[in-house]
Amino acid sequence: MPLRVTQNMMNSQLLRNLNNNMLRSETFQNQLATGRRINKPSDDPVGISFAMRYRSELSANDQYQSNADNTTSWLTFTDTLMDQAGSVVQRLRELAVNMSNGTNPQQSLDIASKEVEQLYEQMVDIGNSSFNGKYVFNGEKTDIKPYTLEEAQNEKSDDGHFQFEIGAGVKIPINVTGNKVFGVDTDEDNMFRIINEFSTALKEGEFKDVNKMIGKLDSRMTKMLDIRSELGAKTNRVELASERLKDISLNVSQLQSKTEDADMAIVITNLKMNENVYQASLSAGSKLIQPSLIDFLR
Repeated sequence: MPLRVTQNMMNSQLLRNLNNNMLRSETFQNQLATGRRINKPSDDPVGISFAMRYRSELSANDQYQSNADNTTSWLTFTDTLMDQAGSVVQRLRELAVNMSNGTNPQQSLDIASKEVEQLYEQMVDIGNSSFNGKYVFNGEKTDIKPYTLEEAQNEKSDDGHFQFEIGAGVKIPINVTGNKVFGVDTDEDNMFRIINEFSTALKEGEFKDVNKMIGKLDSRMTKMLDIRSELGAKTNRVELASERLKDISLNVSQLQSKTEDADMAIVITNLKMNENVYQASLSAGSKLIQPSLIDFLR
């Protein structure tokens, strides 16, 4: 027996179609407002899983990039301090060469001794330098000043190292300890001991002792230059990692955009077409549901 299509059935179908049309319009309007193709999981269940993964990767990448930037800043600041320390050593060496020939009067030696004392204070200040509130040369104990004016030659810095993660599983130690830069109390070329002995030798007019300072200063300068080479190598490594992170961020962002972002031209076209269909459906529906005398007699 053939199925009879009643007026109520046609009305219900019309309403369902209009409702579906309105839902599609709402989807297109949301895409137009947000600029994204996916605004809720039901829009694209597969796509949303990829989008979440891309967001997670970008978040982790941003943290690695921040760590790389902080590492570069720390290494650059440390290298600046090493340059300052090297300038002090160079000046001390010039004084040692000039004052070791045995021809300078004691008055000149005393004047040089006072300059050496000033250079000692400058070197201690360098050893106590801080970056963003952290003492650079005191290992992991960055909240404690490593040196005092009175006992610097007998003091040791903390030997701990701290690291920054600049990639998945890629960690790099960024700090240089004061023990490595200035030496420990048992080192013949302990920077602070050299300066104190130099000052004493000048005051006492001991030209031979002044001459001995030249070799010790050269020894410490060599170690400082080695440290600067290490800092330069680390800086280059971090800069390469930073460029790689930027490339990764760009690629993942493009993938995320392809997955999430809406093509606005297509969205506008679809929205306009859907509005036209909706208006046409309303027009056709209004004729369909107009009651007639026959409808009432059925």
